[in-house]
Amino acid sequence: GSVNHAFGPGPRTRLLQLVLLQAAWEVGSGQLHYSVPEESKHGTFVGRIAQDLGLEVGELVSRRFRMVSSSTGGGGGGGSRRDYFEVNVQNGILFVNSRIDREELCAKSPVCAVHLEVLVEKPLRGFHVEVEIKDINDNAPVFSLNKQNLFILESRTQGSRFPLEGASDADIGTNSMVTYKLSRNDYFSVAEKPNDEHSKSLDMVLKKPLDREESPVHRLLLTATDGGKPELTGTVQLVITVLDANDNAPVFNQSVYKIRLLENAANGTLVIKLNATDLDEGINKEISYSFSSLVPPSIKDMYNIDLNTGEIRVKGNLDFEDRNLYEIQVKATDKSTFPMAGHCQVLVEILDVNDNPPEVSVTSLSVPVLEDAPPGTVVALISVSDKDSGDNGKVTCSISPRLPFKLLSTFKNYYSLVLEEAVDRERVSQYQLLITARDEGLPPLSATSSILVPIADVNDNAPAFPQPVYTVFVKENNPPGAPIFTVSAWDPDLQENAFVSYSVVERSVAEKPLSSYISVQSESGKLYALQPFDYEELKLLEFQVTAKDAGLPPLCGNVTVQVFILDENDNVPIVSPHHSSSSSSSSIRSWAAAETSPLQLVPVSASTGHVVAKLRAVDADSGYNAWLRYELQEPRSPAVPFRVGRYSGEIRTTRPLDEADGRMQSLVIVVKDHGEPALSATATVSVSLVESAQAGQSDPQETGVSEGPMVDMNVSLIIAICSVSSLFLLVIILYIAMRCQPDTALMYSAGNHTLVCASEVGSWSYSQRNSRNLGVGETAAAKNDLMVFTPNIPPAPSTEGSGKREQPLSAPPPEGSSTAATQPPRMPSPAWPPGKLGGPGAGHPRMTAGVNPSPGVGRA
Repeated sequence: GSVNHAFGPGPRTRLLQLVLLQAAWEVGSGQLHYSVPEESKHGTFVGRIAQDLGLEVGELVSRRFRMVSSSTGGGGGGGSRRDYFEVNVQNGILFVNSRIDREELCAKSPVCAVHLEVLVEKPLRGFHVEVEIKDINDNAPVFSLNKQNLFILESRTQGSRFPLEGASDADIGTNSMVTYKLSRNDYFSVAEKPNDEHSKSLDMVLKKPLDREESPVHRLLLTATDGGKPELTGTVQLVITVLDANDNAPVFNQSVYKIRLLENAANGTLVIKLNATDLDEGINKEISYSFSSLVPPSIKDMYNIDLNTGEIRVKGNLDFEDRNLYEIQVKATDKSTFPMAGHCQVLVEILDVNDNPPEVSVTSLSVPVLEDAPPGTVVALISVSDKDSGDNGKVTCSISPRLPFKLLSTFKNYYSLVLEEAVDRERVSQYQLLITARDEGLPPLSATSSILVPIADVNDNAPAFPQPVYTVFVKENNPPGAPIFTVSAWDPDLQENAFVSYSVVERSVAEKPLSSYISVQSESGKLYALQPFDYEELKLLEFQVTAKDAGLPPLCGNVTVQVFILDENDNVPIVSPHHSSSSSSSSIRSWAAAETSPLQLVPVSASTGHVVAKLRAVDADSGYNAWLRYELQEPRSPAVPFRVGRYSGEIRTTRPLDEADGRMQSLVIVVKDHGEPALSATATVSVSLVESAQAGQSDPQETGVSEGPMVDMNVSLIIAICSVSSLFLLVIILYIAMRCQPDTALMYSAGNHTLVCASEVGSWSYSQRNSRNLGVGETAAAKNDLMVFTPNIPPAPSTEGSGKREQPLSAPPPEGSSTAATQPPRMPSPAWPPGKLGGPGAGHPRMTAGVNPSPGVGRA
């Protein structure tokens, strides 16, 4: 479709233009067509381009309305490209910007047009506008010479024809249709004879025989008039000299020769061999060939002719794109004194060869492309061209395969590069596109153009930590403000979208805000402990750290940090008595306060191994730091008939007593833990030797009279041991079931009471609140403690840990027996404290040994 404007649109013309424009857009060509006469002055109205393209005039500036390129059409000479047209962005009118000479722009091409490419942005769109340059009669017919000399033998007969050089008119159409008129005379007239569809020849015709004696020279004026309005004319003077004798002129076998020749023909290629004959005899019959004086120098530069043979050969470089038809005037002249000449015309048509590769031009490029740009986004506008003709000039365009882009043909030889599928900058940050243009010639020629399309970053990736949970081990009593760990998150985006800052998710810990315990440096992710930790108060500090980028909107990622507090030996053992029946409760309390035992009564008749008293010490620490041992303070005299169990705390006799031992003895007991360095406490036990009757009154259990309660106590102990075993097995099953479930945060809270059986040979146990000692009397060989406590974490399923808890379920032999002497004291599990030894619990709290990490009781 097209919209034509002449010198100015009237109402009726304007209505017709709108109808044609609507029809053009419905057809979908998307091209506007205007026309303007050549030589129009600056400012001449061409068309309302904004209105015809359907654009709002007020948006032309904001949408960056512009003409990015222009090209001439018509296949003519192709003048220099200039800004012939301009658009007033205030009113959307296309007007003439500079003088347009159609002959300079398109030469003799029947159609002359200027192609404009109009672009607007937001969104990016391209339009194609064609402005046809109308010819006006501004060129008069012109002869190449001001005077032409002709020599005509007087013997030429009536009707003889003599070729003349015609005039050329740079205009086209009617304006270039030239008619000729010869000044009034009696002998000559002019006549035009068409040779073919391309040209016609101008001849001067002899109307009656010449008489050299009567008139040897004739001077005539030939006038050429074009068909324009107003008419323009050109003239040339004809000087005709009448020759005598030599009655026959050479004659060619045909007046016009048509030759087809491929462009790029090599120098020396034979075009045609001419042959002319002369009926005269002798020297008047000898012929020489030459180009007519009417042949312009441009043809002589491309061809030469052999004077004797009449062979015309290629001399220069033939190029179809420069010129596709040559009209060569050839004359054959005899060698008489008064030579006569015959004439012919050779028409050389140049055939196109596919010798020009396509040209690719990126007229507009909109980069970088956002990685979240939707498919269909226009990235670039591309134009292709080929100087060849026919199939040699038909061009198809393609891009390198397997890329998320495609080419859409928007108009003849115009393409849009659009996004075909979504792109991801983190996967590919830029694309190198290779645009290939290929013509349809044989063989085909191609050209390529490379386009770099960078992908712009969008904040579409949240910061990510390399693992979901960090486990950190920190010793208690740590210095405040010291760094304890560093978290690091990675964001694959760029610039501010990848700038990560860290913060701690606030929560309450032991009725205190988390910010009073922990802080994080926002830029480095380094975690700081703001105050010293106390293992006896807090064993696990679990919180979340958030990593947030600086994008808009920002994205976040979280990680859980578990800080396990490791115990240090910072609590001294505290000693309390495990009294005999002879001690009153009031005396026990006073002894505990003063660390001095109440008077312990021992019968003089007591046998070896008699239990005098039993000490109990507790340590608020954990692990080795709470594993206690009992010793008599050195130096110890060999005469002292008492000893203390290293791990049981029981004071027993080492031999039978006698009067020589004295009535009163003071024993100083030292209680030490296994920490580094070890901490200790002392207790003084006073022992008094009494008669057996007094000891029996004070301790009826030692007389052996009441045997029934002792048997009942043993039965109760067996029942308790079985219960502990069953409950222990149940805990193991529940723990395995919990391990099969998804990992959850480890919480410290009061759990179900668990029974643990301990022996005097050193089974170390811990009890936080609920501990109870069941004694079965002095006569019982094995003094076992049945302790009830609330574990804080589930036991580990390790084979080694389970075995160590099962061992105390069988009552060991009493201290002093051979079995007790050979059996080593039970040591703490190597997996406690977590991380101190390389055991299975070093990496995760659920894999620590199954002991209570709370402050415990070092049982004797």
